[in-house]
Amino acid sequence: MDDSPDQIGPDMAPKRSFADKARGFGRAFTSREGLVGQYDYAFLFKPNLPFMQRSRKAAPFFGLNDKMPVLLALLLGFQHALSMLAGVISPPILIAGQGGANLPADDAQYLVSTSLIVCGILSSIQITRLHIYKTPYYVGTGLISVVGTSFAIIPVATGAFAQMYATGFCPTAADGTKLPCPQGYGAILGTACCCALLEILLSFTSPKYLRKLFPPLVTGPTVMLIGVSLVASGFENWAGGTGLCMSRPTTGPFTVCPQVGAPHALPWGSAEFIGLGFSVFVTIILCERFGSPIMKSCAVVLGLFVGCIIAAGTGYFDRSRIDAAPAVSFIWVKTFPLSVYGPIVLPLLAVYIVLMMEAIGDITATCDVSRLEVEGMTFDSRIQGGVLADGFNGLLAGLCTITPMSTFAQNNGVIALTRCANRKAGYAACFFLIIMGIFSKFAAALVSIPSSVLGGMTTFLFSAVAASGIRIISTVPFTRRNRFILTASLSIGIGAILVPNWFAFVFTYEGDNNAKQGFFNAIVLVMETGFAVTGFLALFLNLVLVEEIEDEAAELTANVADDADDREEWNRIRGGRDGVGAKDMELGEKSIDGEITPTKASV
Repeated sequence: MDDSPDQIGPDMAPKRSFADKARGFGRAFTSREGLVGQYDYAFLFKPNLPFMQRSRKAAPFFGLNDKMPVLLALLLGFQHALSMLAGVISPPILIAGQGGANLPADDAQYLVSTSLIVCGILSSIQITRLHIYKTPYYVGTGLISVVGTSFAIIPVATGAFAQMYATGFCPTAADGTKLPCPQGYGAILGTACCCALLEILLSFTSPKYLRKLFPPLVTGPTVMLIGVSLVASGFENWAGGTGLCMSRPTTGPFTVCPQVGAPHALPWGSAEFIGLGFSVFVTIILCERFGSPIMKSCAVVLGLFVGCIIAAGTGYFDRSRIDAAPAVSFIWVKTFPLSVYGPIVLPLLAVYIVLMMEAIGDITATCDVSRLEVEGMTFDSRIQGGVLADGFNGLLAGLCTITPMSTFAQNNGVIALTRCANRKAGYAACFFLIIMGIFSKFAAALVSIPSSVLGGMTTFLFSAVAASGIRIISTVPFTRRNRFILTASLSIGIGAILVPNWFAFVFTYEGDNNAKQGFFNAIVLVMETGFAVTGFLALFLNLVLVEEIEDEAAELTANVADDADDREEWNRIRGGRDGVGAKDMELGEKSIDGEITPTKASV
């Protein structure tokens, strides 16, 4: 495995001069080998249809520092950008929408544009891997470790906004309609910036201790419940949208979704809305079954595209937002007043712990698919640099008016499909993300997507988050102690998701002490945020419950209770006849006269 680019010791290789680099750059753009190369481009676009013969020849693998054609780098970079697109735009649309800050359409368009730009800039930090002067520490991984707006902030933000409107922090009209709350969004950003310092500090801790403090037993159920809680918002959008129209009132502007006067407005839950979302969902499945490698990695975006075509053809789109949007946009075109909102400090600290552990897992997976070492000093250095960049990116994102970032895992699938781990493709992805964000007409078109189309896409994305949590849990040995911790932590977390207001009436304080009221609000928000209470409880139980002797040993079950007697009986029957001893028995196969008989399954 080639893991040479960021070595721990001194680099004894000769340095390339500026002239050498200039000549190499010129050859890349002026020669056929540099521009196009010998790559089989048809491999990326050949669909997997039943009547088509599959090629047995694998595409070449491009390692971290291998030379690759410019056209291929741009093409694969565009593929990486498309695979990120749905995940990057979903959080700002949901947080700015009716379930969040209720911001105007132009503010939502700005947040989508800025999210794309910020993700492109901050991804380049992870890919570049900067060395901190006169220290053994780095910022970034040096891999195709791209970052995007985190889904984990969505349940915290929606819960916080509900509390802000209930307490008067955010304005409400006389008829109960929630008015835009830019100060609430600014409070989310300011608090997130402060809480990002936790991940920055933890990045200087040895990865060995981080994995011991936050093992899969803690992070697995937490990530799973993040996805489970988000699926609810995806389904709400799938049926027509969030907000007042969900209750199907008989009078007022919200008798239909999104509201009276909107193009092709219908009551919440109408068959037309369900069908639109279903068209997105089915397209994603068809792309996975029959699509080419580039289609499979962009299946979610293609599903969204098909849903938008159907919605446009049936009159669901409103062009007025696109026509009114400016031609270009950039960071800080709009700003929000930063502040710290005390009740969400604890939930956001839990978010950053989850983001840190997700980053460790994703960086490990990226090293694996990039054919790099997954242990040793260089690997630990990549983990440290990736976690530090993840926390630093969260701080920078808040200052750039965007909610926290996380390392995206879906790009590992792109690396595995295309067999390209070269950083040139990563830089090309950053370039395309920034270009998409600068041209704000593109963001305006994304914001104008009907809620049911968006819901069909986000339901799939959020379910993928839950599946990631299940995968993490699957790595945990199911001893009695671990099952107890999972049961205890998930019981309250799942309950809080199913009954969101179960803790809303515990505190009855109505005095003038704002600090005391804020403390009570923080406790309520944690207890009503399913993944946060699960994470804290699993962390506590994992620290106080010690491994028992019977947990450390293999569990005795009916399947393995008589394995020793079986082994002795087989040895007696065989009597050395085949020259196969007990060692072969332990490997799981028993041979008699040429027949292979599997041993009993063990747990």
